Amino acid sequence: MDEYRKLKALIAKMSGVVVAYSGGVDSTLLAKAATDALGNTRAVCVLIDSCLVPTIEIEEAVTRAEELGLNLMRLNVDVLSVDEVARNEPDRCYHCKKVLFSKMIEIARERGLPYVLDGSNVDDEGDYRPGSKALEELAVRSPFKELGFTKDQVREISRKLGLPTWNKPSYACLASRVPYGTILTEETLEKIEQAENVLRKLGFSQVRVRHHGNLARIEILPEDMHRLNDPATRERVVRAFEELGYVYVTLDLAGYQMGSLNKTLRT
Repeated sequence: MDEYRKLKALIAKMSGVVVAYSGGVDSTLLAKAATDALGNTRAVCVLIDSCLVPTIEIEEAVTRAEELGLNLMRLNVDVLSVDEVARNEPDRCYHCKKVLFSKMIEIARERGLPYVLDGSNVDDEGDYRPGSKALEELAVRSPFKELGFTKDQVREISRKLGLPTWNKPSYACLASRVPYGTILTEETLEKIEQAENVLRKLGFSQVRVRHHGNLARIEILPEDMHRLNDPATRERVVRAFEELGYVYVTLDLAGYQMGSLNKTLRT
């Protein structure tokens, strides 16, 4: 597989790396490639454990790391203690990435590893991503971008390697469910996490619950809407969301859209 060989060859030249690992499609492939290229001692995978990441995602990432034999380091970070993150202004992601990747750089220096890597691909350049600026300032390398890999290519390489994450739905941190300017709290993030768990347990894979105060705006794939509109399912969702504290429960007819809250920035 030429693309995977190119990826391993690029990482092998780095001689030692810390990989920002989340258990998602991109970071899992990157972590495996780094481990295959450099071995466990020269490839350390750092998993950030914070209130911005659902518990189920952390658990799955740990399980996956064990299956793949990754050298995993789990790092607990109180990101809401950073005022610029908690205030949730449009540049929130910049400040969050700056803090998290600065910690990874410290880990890399302590272990004598020259580079910190992240799994951004070229398709990520199509959305508003202020965190990219932080990565550039910190000289974090993105091998997929350097090789021109798209998300589809990352998925295809993962599929050929037999990685179970190859068709995993896209994921973003829980803060992306909250409109800019709305203060982030652990209570709000936990409510969103529980609401999305309700939908996942009902079999909806690509899910976002956008939090607008006492209103929950559900985004799912258009082809799944008929299932949510089933009377019994709809009643179950409404009841569960009301128990979580939502007064109004709505379905966004446009369906799931990556970074839909960024629309307000464009207008």
